[in-house]
Amino acid sequence: MPVQTIVVAEDDAAIRDLLTHHLEREGFAVVGVADGQTALRRARGVADLVVLDVGLPGIDGFDVARTLRRERHAVPIVMVTARADEVDRVVGFELGADDYVCKPFSPRELVARVKGILRRSGTPVARERPTLTFGRLEIDERAREARVDGNDVRLKPREFALLLELASNPGVALSRERLLQKVWGFDFNGDERTVDVHVHRLRSKIETGWKLPPLVRTVHGFGYKFQRP
Repeated sequence: MPVQTIVVAEDDAAIRDLLTHHLEREGFAVVGVADGQTALRRARGVADLVVLDVGLPGIDGFDVARTLRRERHAVPIVMVTARADEVDRVVGFELGADDYVCKPFSPRELVARVKGILRRSGTPVARERPTLTFGRLEIDERAREARVDGNDVRLKPREFALLLELASNPGVALSRERLLQKVWGFDFNGDERTVDVHVHRLRSKIETGWKLPPLVRTVHGFGYKFQRP
């Protein structure tokens, strides 16, 4: 079953990262964006559902929802806001929102609402991904752990996300640009050297630290690929 993509449009990086973490644990692919214009562009493209903060810079969440519905995009929308006034909730629903969540909220409750909306819309809900096993190496997405011989390697969040993206596509050469988009998000302002630095850390922690055969291969002038041991 294809993995559903959730666009999380939230200008608060801490909240965006928290929601991304909880949604990815449930098997969703997540695209995080920080402004209304990018949210609109991604919602028109890859989204199976949009978690949409009302107070986005540039174009606010209400205008994003209004534009999508005017263009007859049927993508489900969960609006998130710090505003608790009834009139704001009414406006959100009148603009075509499928649900409305006020801050502060429980990330687990929001994930449950996302799943419920996808079920009601007839979209199959993502299943949990199994633990990936490559010889002595296990990559457990739900636990967010990479383990060698059963021992947690203690990767940082970006390191784990990079390893998971590579290992989910064994034998496939992934460009640095794609890795930046999938692991750091479309609104990341850094350059492709960031990928090189994190690959070096992965190799040091897993291949060198645990004496495993080379797993992450360099594709010169392009990017990297994960090779089964």
